[in-house]
Amino acid sequence: MRFLNGPALLLGLVVSGSAAFAADVAPQNGAAHSPAKSTLVAREKPGHAAIASANFHATEAGLEVLAKGGNAFDAAVAVASSLSVVEPESSGTGGGFMGILHRASDGRDIFIDARETAPAAVDVKDYLNADGTPNRDNSLNGPLSAGIPGQPAGLVWLAQHYGKLPLKVSLAPAIKLARDGFKLDSRLAGAIQSRQKDIKRWPASAAKFLPDGKAPAEGELWRDPNQAKTLEGIAEHGLDGFYRGETAKAMVDAVKAAGGRWTLKDLESYRVKEREPIVLDYRGYKIVTAPPPSSGGVAIAEILNILSGFDLTKLDDAHRTHLVIEAMRRAFRDHNDYLGDPDFVKIPMDMLLSPYYADGLRQTILPDKATPSSMLPSSGGTDPGMHTTHFSIIDADGNMVSITSTVNYTLGSTFVAGDTGVLLNDEMDDFALVPNKPNVYGLLGSKANAPEPGKRMLSSMAPSIVIGPDRVGVIGSPGGSTIITQVLEGILAFVDGKSATDIAAQKRFHHQFMPDRVDVEEGAFDKQTSDALTAMGYDLKTRESWGFMNVVTWDLKTHKLDAASDPRRPSGLGKVQ
Repeated sequence: MRFLNGPALLLGLVVSGSAAFAADVAPQNGAAHSPAKSTLVAREKPGHAAIASANFHATEAGLEVLAKGGNAFDAAVAVASSLSVVEPESSGTGGGFMGILHRASDGRDIFIDARETAPAAVDVKDYLNADGTPNRDNSLNGPLSAGIPGQPAGLVWLAQHYGKLPLKVSLAPAIKLARDGFKLDSRLAGAIQSRQKDIKRWPASAAKFLPDGKAPAEGELWRDPNQAKTLEGIAEHGLDGFYRGETAKAMVDAVKAAGGRWTLKDLESYRVKEREPIVLDYRGYKIVTAPPPSSGGVAIAEILNILSGFDLTKLDDAHRTHLVIEAMRRAFRDHNDYLGDPDFVKIPMDMLLSPYYADGLRQTILPDKATPSSMLPSSGGTDPGMHTTHFSIIDADGNMVSITSTVNYTLGSTFVAGDTGVLLNDEMDDFALVPNKPNVYGLLGSKANAPEPGKRMLSSMAPSIVIGPDRVGVIGSPGGSTIITQVLEGILAFVDGKSATDIAAQKRFHHQFMPDRVDVEEGAFDKQTSDALTAMGYDLKTRESWGFMNVVTWDLKTHKLDAASDPRRPSGLGKVQ
């Protein structure tokens, strides 16, 4: 049994890391950090690089920065900022991100928390109707729905502490895209079309997304000069270019004028946090994943801990799927009850990651029958975001980046903050604004994830790195609550030896405790498996495809890199340099 920076756990699974460590970094400071050191470090370099992202412009931007002498962390700045321009429906300067980094020089694994925070003047009453029911308009649209953005601070932090190039170089591709324009793909054009009604409510939003008063069509040249100016300010002045000065004032003025509660102090007080990642060993594969305020890594670790007591390779598809679903069900139950911002709530991490706890959960799984969620005790639930993006990078030196970035729902709040070009997130809906009432994605809420001034809303984002005896994988995906199950299924596929292409393309299934059903992508199960699962008591619901996985793998023997973008979305690009 191996030890990975923590106590040994039974059944072949070793878990370490907690949310207890956090280096608070104010926008004006450059505090020291002490992230966890990996015990499984690749001894050789791949000698070339690979990037997989949701948009070919972003992938090319990252490769451009690598060609200028940057490393994976510089490339991450280029990719994320370019996605802010070309994929605002999923992420952006007005949102936030979570990322797992692996630094090759010393083998350190680091979790970067650039999640949004609640403004100091947050008031739960803003999100309630007169009858006490959730006011989804205020939590999903307009300035009241927006948390304080973390992405700009996170990108500055990456450049200053891990990159090799100045921000001016790493942000240059995004600035050029915004200033000179690019041709809209079907995803962005469709997102604007679908949210026209909300966009029209805000003059600056209409000016940005509805030029000439109408939604632009796929293939049209689209420019974003205001965002170009804001990015130029960040490139020139770093944090002060966004969290202070003219841009900060313009954002706050716009938010207040439209009924929001931001202040200049909210922006000045924003802090990036470095936390110790969760590290686990599943059957000889080291997995580095996200701790709270992400719920993703905890849930994935708990699921793998449960599954480690079974030999999945000896089971038919139906019984293997049955065990995975039951592990999902139990992990999501705990996700709902216990998880939140670790700076505000005490999370029983030792229990959730304990082999004895997993053993107890495992004993509740019947060999050939579904366990109704109503049979498992529960006190509430929590909530992640949906319209999100992910990218994966490995550079020539073996540095790795797995970053998931979001503005929550499609086009976030649809509220553009004045003439800054910054589209704000609607992450306030990720809080448990009304206990035990589902959010836009059907997930419930508990006190652990209730909003408080400066608190970070819980997320399902689960950027991960997997290191095996012969291969390394960088993996992640958008998809709200399905992020957890997508990444889990991707990790299991990686352990099974599947390629980057096959991992990104494989059919998916999902169970999140409540509602008590299994969402199934068409073609995920053959008829025999579907019939067997139905006979076990599962409610299978076929739904349209979900997620946008981006995977990079590295063969440690041949040093071959592979990059794959989800074939479900044509705009993505995985490319090896």
